[in-house]
Amino acid sequence: MKKVFIYISVCCTIFTACNNSDTNRLDEVKAIMNDSTKFTHVAWKDTTLDFGTRKMGDIVNLTFICTNTGDKPLYITDVHPSCGCTLADFTKEPIAPGKTGRIDAQFDTKKSHSAEVHKTIYVHTNTDDPARYLSFSGTVIMDGEGAAKTVKQ
Repeated sequence: MKKVFIYISVCCTIFTACNNSDTNRLDEVKAIMNDSTKFTHVAWKDTTLDFGTRKMGDIVNLTFICTNTGDKPLYITDVHPSCGCTLADFTKEPIAPGKTGRIDAQFDTKKSHSAEVHKTIYVHTNTDDPARYLSFSGTVIMDGEGAAKTVKQ
C-alpha cells in the first residue's frame, strides 16, 4: 500500500511541476508580446515551399528556417497550421540575436485530397509584425496517376 501511495505522490508532483513550468512560460511570453521594447526582427530563409508531386498516403516533412536579425531574443510564441492535415513543431527556447530557429511541419496527404494543394501555417513572434504566415504547396496524386518524385526540403 505504501508503494502505491508513493507512486501516486511522485506522479502528482511531476504533473504539478510540469503544469507550473508551462504556466510560467506562458506568463513570460505574454509579457514579452505586450512589451514593444522586447521586440526584435526576424528573417525567414523561405516563406513558401513547394514539395513537388507526392503520392496519396505520403507524409511530407518541411522545415522553415528563421534567423533573429535583431538585437533582442526572438520568441516564436505560437504556431497554427490552417488545417488538421498538417502538424507543426517549433523552436520553443529564445533564439539569440544572429542565431536560427525552425518550424518543422508534417503534411499527411491521406488527410487531404488528390490535386494541387496550398497550405498555410500561422506564426506569432515578438516582432513589429507579430503574426506572419508561411505556406507550402504541391500536388498529391492517387497511386497510378503518374510517377511521384521525391523532393528533399
